Amino acid sequence: MLHTLEVAALRVWMRLFGMTTAMLPFRWPRAFEGSDSSLELVRFMAASRHRRVLVVTDAVLLKLGVLDRILAELDMLGVAHVVFDGVEPNPTVAQIEAGHAVLQAHGCEAILAVGGGSPIDAAKLIGALARNRKPVVKFAGLFRAWRGMLPLYAVPTTAGTGSECTIVAVVTDPVQRRKLPAVDLALMPTAAALDAMLMTGLPPHITAATGMDALTHAVEAFVSRNARHRTDVKALEAASLILRFLERAVADGSDLEARQQMARASHLAGIAFTQAGVGYVHAIAHQFGALYHTPHGLANAIAMPHVLDYSLSHCSHRLARMARHCGVGAEGASDHEVALAFIARIRAMNERFGIPTTLSSLRAEDVNAIADAAIAEARFTYAVPRYLRRAAARELVSRMLPTPPAVA
Repeated sequence: MLHTLEVAALRVWMRLFGMTTAMLPFRWPRAFEGSDSSLELVRFMAASRHRRVLVVTDAVLLKLGVLDRILAELDMLGVAHVVFDGVEPNPTVAQIEAGHAVLQAHGCEAILAVGGGSPIDAAKLIGALARNRKPVVKFAGLFRAWRGMLPLYAVPTTAGTGSECTIVAVVTDPVQRRKLPAVDLALMPTAAALDAMLMTGLPPHITAATGMDALTHAVEAFVSRNARHRTDVKALEAASLILRFLERAVADGSDLEARQQMARASHLAGIAFTQAGVGYVHAIAHQFGALYHTPHGLANAIAMPHVLDYSLSHCSHRLARMARHCGVGAEGASDHEVALAFIARIRAMNERFGIPTTLSSLRAEDVNAIADAAIAEARFTYAVPRYLRRAAARELVSRMLPTPPAVA
């Protein structure tokens, strides 16, 4: 009875939260699309009269020369810049503070983030720290960047996170071994470039994992109880593009059409989940990232089929609608059958991409803590189709152990 009353209370709260979210004045970034759109973005920055810019990226991208043309364009336009390349996967509080120190030392007035979700998330919090004098961990939660952030321009080099069009930034607290999501309208970038040319060198396994990350965003936004018509349109288009183009992008990284369509899909999915929210796939994946440094896209890809299995009884009609939009499922089949076919399609994609069904680093002694933390993250935050009890959550996470527990 207690669980039933709790779920009812959560439903009421999330409905109110969803109604409030629907009224928020989202300011979507200006999007430049196509090959060399990153250079268009730089010219837009210069026209906005930014004269000293902090470029946030990671050391690998800098070494590979991915930023060479962007930096050369900044030079040609007379925009002074300093590069901070200290961002690593799952950026930490210390990395945010280090980037902020560089920004302050050079008097930068705007930020250009080039990279995957980690550099863009780091750039958001660096920009927020510049305007809000408080510890990085204090940005965790809802609407904590009261004074906004510096103008931020984003160039994603992966098609997955959608960070260039979200109001979320995630930072890892290694002391507490947890990921801290910060959510604030002020964290939305000013403009973004979806430039397939910068993605052609992405290795197949990263292309696959980030693409499945984008699919997770589309699916969780669509089955969310806070989904709206406008989020459904974006989520459906994103899922359709991913199922059409992800395998092409993985098979041939130089396929510019596939890369560009995946960049668009990631962007659309980002807009969808920013308004509708995510669910237990993300709640679990965040714990994997905090404990084991599992790349976020990989964690989502592993967890998604397991979570959809659990949620199916409460969202089969929604999954079936998405499946049919993507051309999955037999004609005349029931919603339940089509939804099962969609989950099977996700599993088949994972298998073709070499993404495992379990997490090799997951330890049995961590299962309970991971499950409990995932429940806590989702409660009062994610409008999931079906809430997890503690025992069910622990059993669900156990399915992802590298060696399944013996059946008594």
